[in-house]
Amino acid sequence: MRTRPLKVALLGCGVVGSEVARIMTTHADDLAARIGAPVELAGVAVRRPSKVREGIDPSLVTTDATALVKRGDIDVVVEVIGGIEPARSLITTAFEHGASVVSANKALLAQDGAALHAVAEQHGRDLYYEAAVAGAIPLIRPLRESLAGDKVNRVLGIVNGTTNFILDKMDSTGAGYQEALDEATALGYAEADPTADVEGFDAAAKAAILAGIAFHSRVRLDDVYREGMTEVTAADFASAKNMGCTIKLLAICERAGDGGSVTARVHPAMIPLSHPLASVRGAYNAVFVESDASGQLMFYGPGAGGAPTASAVLGDLVAVCRNRLSGATGPGESAYAALPVSGMGDVVTRYHISLDVADKPGVLAQVATVFAEHGVSIDTVRQQGRPEGDGEASLVVVTHRASDASLSGTVEALRKLDTVRGVASIMRVEGE
Repeated sequence: MRTRPLKVALLGCGVVGSEVARIMTTHADDLAARIGAPVELAGVAVRRPSKVREGIDPSLVTTDATALVKRGDIDVVVEVIGGIEPARSLITTAFEHGASVVSANKALLAQDGAALHAVAEQHGRDLYYEAAVAGAIPLIRPLRESLAGDKVNRVLGIVNGTTNFILDKMDSTGAGYQEALDEATALGYAEADPTADVEGFDAAAKAAILAGIAFHSRVRLDDVYREGMTEVTAADFASAKNMGCTIKLLAICERAGDGGSVTARVHPAMIPLSHPLASVRGAYNAVFVESDASGQLMFYGPGAGGAPTASAVLGDLVAVCRNRLSGATGPGESAYAALPVSGMGDVVTRYHISLDVADKPGVLAQVATVFAEHGVSIDTVRQQGRPEGDGEASLVVVTHRASDASLSGTVEALRKLDTVRGVASIMRVEGE
């Protein structure tokens, strides 16, 4: 074993960063044995140096992150501060000064991953980011390495624990959205401002990363269709149960039928109770991968939290340090396929449409005619009068597979019918 330690700079010492530092200290001997050399925490960049950080030598703490990554003797920079800047500049500077980088920064990688990979390659350094997508769940490396000889066709997953907790509570207890969100906040699963989670921004960044790796093509955050879950209601769950389904906020990345393009999207969807993702409860994450040779694979586990995310960071740290000792680098960006990203209008799936209609003869025929005129085939229809006898009824239509564009035209035409009082909800049906 080499006795001279590999030096690690830690950028950020919050929930994840403090766990990274703790594990590096408490598991130092094991890490050294696995790597082939000791690892030494050489500096910790923070915003509030006066805060007491248990187990961290105060002499290592600095507010000058730029000076830390410029030192020249740093072997690996671990970036867990998040956001776009200063993270992007710090990572670029680290490469320029000879360090490899381990990051958990999904937003930055989804936006500028290609540029960061290019700088890493230019300087012969590694960029690893297992922790950016699903916490402790090994996902990036299996897609990038274990399935490198296979053709991945679809990645379907629950990649945000906050939204899964909320939807699971709505499903299991009948709670409304706000009630379930309040409980998630009280338990620490949701931030004070939950927008990034409940509006799908967090999941969209992860979908961009997954799609790029799975399909060997560049997919940016702006390429991902995003739809939040704040409009999901208890009535939607009741309809889902009538279909033998539940509702999840899904990240879906898939090849087009002809293989000539890919799509990446995030939105709520009904999935059959028989699908493995339907049983993912609480704040857990799971990703379902479909490929030619290996068939169907599912990766499941805690998708957030200090210790789980730190576990993924440390796994990358071990790999990068091993590469450092051998003078090699691991896999970089693979974008050789260069498949274009199609818009949401080209996506084909099933739909569940709930309409408020006049409770009188001929309504169903009018609605069916509109679907037929737009080339959308109906699978099932259920119409039910209301107990209050107000002259209105609920009409639920489930389609066969149709494009988003054709469905949009159908709904626009339905809104113009005098007998249609309103469109209560539209939800995609996935996982079949």
